[in-house]
Amino acid sequence: MRVSIRLMASLLCFGGLAIGSQELFAQSAKGAAAPAAQPFVMSDVLYGAAYYHEYMPYERLDKDVALMKDAGLTVVRMGESTWSLWEPEDGKFEYAWMDRVVDAMGKAGIKVIMGTPTYSIPTWMYHEHPEMLARPLHGGETSYGMRQNMDTDSPAFRFYAQRLIRNMVEHYKNNPNVIGWQIDNETASYGATNHDVFTGFVNHLKHKFGTTDALNKAWGLNYWGQDVNGWENMPTRDGTISTGYKLEWTRWEQMRVTDYLSWQAGLVREYRGPNQFVMQDYGGMMKRDVNEFEVAKTLDVVADNPYHGTQDHFDGVAQAEQGDFSRSLKHANYLVTETNAQTIDWTSAYQYPPYDGQLRLDVYTHLSSGANMVEYWHWASIPSGQETYWKGVLSHDLEPNRAYAEVSKTAHELQKIGPKLVNLKIKNDVAILYSVDSANALDFMPFALQRLGQWQMGPSLADYKSLVDQLHKTLFEANVGTDFVFPEDADFSKYKLIIVPPLYIADDALLTKIATYVKGGGHVLMTFKSGFANENSAVRAVRAPGPLREAVGFNYQEFSNLEKPLGLKGDLVQGDGAAMYWAEFLMPEHAKTLATYDHPFFGRWPAITRNEYGSGVLTYEGTYLSDAAQKTVMMDVLKQAHLLNATALPPKVREKNGTDNAGKALHYYLNYSGEAQTFAYGRGAGTELLKGGAVAAGQSITLAPWDLAIIEER
Repeated sequence: MRVSIRLMASLLCFGGLAIGSQELFAQSAKGAAAPAAQPFVMSDVLYGAAYYHEYMPYERLDKDVALMKDAGLTVVRMGESTWSLWEPEDGKFEYAWMDRVVDAMGKAGIKVIMGTPTYSIPTWMYHEHPEMLARPLHGGETSYGMRQNMDTDSPAFRFYAQRLIRNMVEHYKNNPNVIGWQIDNETASYGATNHDVFTGFVNHLKHKFGTTDALNKAWGLNYWGQDVNGWENMPTRDGTISTGYKLEWTRWEQMRVTDYLSWQAGLVREYRGPNQFVMQDYGGMMKRDVNEFEVAKTLDVVADNPYHGTQDHFDGVAQAEQGDFSRSLKHANYLVTETNAQTIDWTSAYQYPPYDGQLRLDVYTHLSSGANMVEYWHWASIPSGQETYWKGVLSHDLEPNRAYAEVSKTAHELQKIGPKLVNLKIKNDVAILYSVDSANALDFMPFALQRLGQWQMGPSLADYKSLVDQLHKTLFEANVGTDFVFPEDADFSKYKLIIVPPLYIADDALLTKIATYVKGGGHVLMTFKSGFANENSAVRAVRAPGPLREAVGFNYQEFSNLEKPLGLKGDLVQGDGAAMYWAEFLMPEHAKTLATYDHPFFGRWPAITRNEYGSGVLTYEGTYLSDAAQKTVMMDVLKQAHLLNATALPPKVREKNGTDNAGKALHYYLNYSGEAQTFAYGRGAGTELLKGGAVAAGQSITLAPWDLAIIEER
């Protein structure tokens, strides 16, 4: 038996698993209390890189630390990638290799964030417990080699992870150089469908539905005779066609991730030092199998790893969207634990080093969204392995270079003005409602696929995320600050405008909350497919859009895919842009038509409507709009809600606003172009922090290519 007496003893150590992992996660599904997260406040911006001395081709710790200190770096993240060095043999822990690095950083005044190395299991563990590897959907072959390839519900994995975390945190809890802990790394569900995962899912269903009769009714399982008569007959996820099953499985994946990270956070809090924070680097927000909102409740601070385009594709769009999402999870400042240094990719086919100035501009882009730290992945490019060409601040020659010089320039600027930039307080009037349930359900029933032939469909042309990206980009380019809200948020009333991407999955309570928000004076821009299906991915047996009917002022019974884009006509669009992929045949009851389709058949139905409901206004898009049409509609909605930014700026200049620690308004002006840009400063008189000197209201400001100005009002 592979799970030995040692492992059996461990089951007693973390209660739920003593009765089996499926029981633990059934309890988690009931909403077990998450570990308390403490407030996290910083006094200065942290700037640094992930550092892996263990990856270096030769001994150079002293030289690396000297280079970091000369550059002005203030923080490194370490330790999360090498379980095999922390525990080279079962139960044998090694610390000396890392202690000397931590000590060297401390002597140089560089702080350390330590990571729990649980995302990449060592070979000895795989050989002792091969059942620990994640079983993929449909039961394909499993093998060792890739990271994040384990079933995190496995009792064996939990035993080893708990023992490692406890030992590591106890070892460093009193080390003044270690300021915080990163739990795991870019965590997801890893697609695990192991027996214990499935058993936990069945227990979750028992708790949620009570009986299989209730489950059958909720999911419509009498279709094709799929009724489950007894929980012992529950089929696995592998071959299911039930949209309700698929949706609930994605929720279970999210719950597993939340439980796992909450469990790790609880372990770290039990043993950590009093001044050490707990965070997780999400590895890119809006993952389909992670509920970032719920995970954030277990953390002291949110962190993210936002990568982005460079050279002519460097526009700040991706960084702003990821930053706004990260900040919104706790309505607090966040950390950037990884971002581009030089080039990225797992091949050498995507090597686009940033133009001069882009590395520096990127740092201030993150800070302008509320980041309190920016770290690169990573300090030095490695000579071999999967990420050979995911280059660090130093290239493979490990010598100072163009990137190092720009990092150093930025670091020394932050030494002077960092205390003014840290803890930026951002208050926005606009928010995007993000629904991971809708994203997943629309993946199962996509609305825009490339058609290859009869019954043959190719890749997706558009989906939920592409529309979220479009809506956020439109707001970003209009210089309108944006938050994200979530279905679980109790109150939307602090916002003047809520943007609703396709809310395909929603219970009646959420739809009623939106309608009540409008009735009370709120503005909503809502897109197609909203209100169509309930929380079980079952289409409502009433006229669409169900409970939203009064608020939107129309109903509809039909819809159509669009084989090619259709022009739009009406006073609002005036021929700009097009309708694509999808059209709902809206039948107005109280709503006003803003645009129709330029087509002999589809033209009888509105493409865009607006309805006054109570004291508020709801604008609805019954189709997927092209970028040009979306911009036109968005600008009109912002005008209706009195939210247009009054400052006239060049097309490539973005304005970001907030309040600094002194309570003064802070304005970032960022030039995302390779040409100088000039504009009239439209805010109150103040001081330009980077170059110094007074700035008067209305004064002309010129930004060099890929440059910025930061103005603190007096």
